[in-house]
Amino acid sequence: QVQLWERGGGLVEVGGSLRLSCDASVSSYITEVAWYRQAPGKQREEVARITSRGSVNYLDAVKGRFTISRDNAQNTFYLEMKSLKSDDTAVYYCNIERWGSIYWGQGTQVTVSS
Repeated sequence: QVQLWERGGGLVEVGGSLRLSCDASVSSYITEVAWYRQAPGKQREEVARITSRGSVNYLDAVKGRFTISRDNAQNTFYLEMKSLKSDDTAVYYCNIERWGSIYWGQGTQVTVSS
């Protein structure tokens, strides 16, 4: 059973920063890692993705502000968020692909106050 635990969410003011972390219960054969978010009343959307080779993709709305990274040795994945906006308020989810299966964390709330 693969498990993911997100941490690092919280309340921050507009313009502030947060770093989200995702700890995985497995270390091997994780191909892609992604962060998603879901705001109230909206569909879940992919924010950032990083492959096992280090290729990254970002949602246009977060380009230049968010950075995804992975520490394979620590089984931990990160989403560094800077210059936060009120529109970034959402529950953020970690997502991994391993052996063709997709796994989700439970989510962590990020609230950006103006």
